Amino acid sequence: MPLTDVRIRNAKPKDKPYKLADGGGLYLEITPTGSKLWRMKFKRTNGKESRLSFGSYPITSLATAREKRDEAKALARTGVDLAAHRDEEKVALAYRAANTFEAVAREWLDRQKTGWTESHHSKTLARFEKDIFPYIGSREVALISAPELLTVIRRIENRGVLETAHRTLSNCGQVFRYAVATGRADRDPSGDLRGSLPSVNSRREHFSAITEPKEVGTFLRVLDGYQGTPTVRAALRLAPLVFVRPGELRTAEWAHIDLDAAEWRYTVTKTNTPHIVPLSTQAVTILRELQPLTGNGRYLFPSPRTKERPMSDNAILSALRRMGIEKDEMTGHGFRAMARTILDEVLGERVDLIEHQLAHAVRDANGRAYNRTSHLPERKRMMQRWADYLDSLKAGGNVLVGDFQKSAA
Repeated sequence: MPLTDVRIRNAKPKDKPYKLADGGGLYLEITPTGSKLWRMKFKRTNGKESRLSFGSYPITSLATAREKRDEAKALARTGVDLAAHRDEEKVALAYRAANTFEAVAREWLDRQKTGWTESHHSKTLARFEKDIFPYIGSREVALISAPELLTVIRRIENRGVLETAHRTLSNCGQVFRYAVATGRADRDPSGDLRGSLPSVNSRREHFSAITEPKEVGTFLRVLDGYQGTPTVRAALRLAPLVFVRPGELRTAEWAHIDLDAAEWRYTVTKTNTPHIVPLSTQAVTILRELQPLTGNGRYLFPSPRTKERPMSDNAILSALRRMGIEKDEMTGHGFRAMARTILDEVLGERVDLIEHQLAHAVRDANGRAYNRTSHLPERKRMMQRWADYLDSLKAGGNVLVGDFQKSAA
């Protein structure tokens, strides 16, 4: 006799599984644990008996189970092999699971690990897990619309963290473009949201910098892995060694460089005063490698469009962003803060030497400004020690400050 809801609810588990038939091959299997599972038996085209599963009661009701049975029997009448169709459904479910936004985003993030700092990777993943995955993570990436994405991003904006909203939207765009590149979506809907968020106009009160030695080592390895133009790559490698202002680095001229004397002499634009940057052996090596490429022109780092102008003030910043280093982690000015902090707090260098090398206003005990050659031998030693220390961090070793100070003394 056909099943009823009362009969199903009253069915109690036994020591072994047993069945309650409904008709047309549909039956309810009651397990010893008390689970009530819908099954349908049918014969395959080769005559062998097989089963379909329709879920569990009461999640799948009696009426729904009967509908699924009727749909399956209708398919069978058209000549469809129900077992093969069942396998196709499993494939479709697996496909959808592999192509959700969360699955694609995690795959994309895994591919960024080698080029990003550990902290940047962790922060990006945390943003997805907090603000994106709970809302559209289970959605098939190809089906997410621009309005749907904007609704999620608005949640972040409404918390008052506009920069995070912009950054998260940018990250989502990268995931969508990766989905397009891997054939799992046709387009990037984040492009339709340009201008949908207010711009961030507030200026930071300080320049972000990486100052933890372990993070500095990771950061330097990321810089070495830059895959852009040789000119920008040289600028990125030189920046932490000389820690001058970004504008002074990008406008550096060959006429001011003396590789034999290992010095860079120029006029500080901010104070209009002469300045000397002692060049470590590492800095000289970078410049000698760069010389055949740009040495016949005026600038060390010329614009790619014309040798008559230096590279743009966004060249280094853009390179940092392409490598996944956000502006709340490092800026062009951040190289100066990095050197200032570590030379003082880790390597124990004299503050007046550090300040002088930063081209800050430094005065002696009588209130007189030091000239550009003041303490030049000591500053040369400090700059070489700094370069050697950065090499140690980049090598990934466990640099013990005390041991390094002894060896550098």
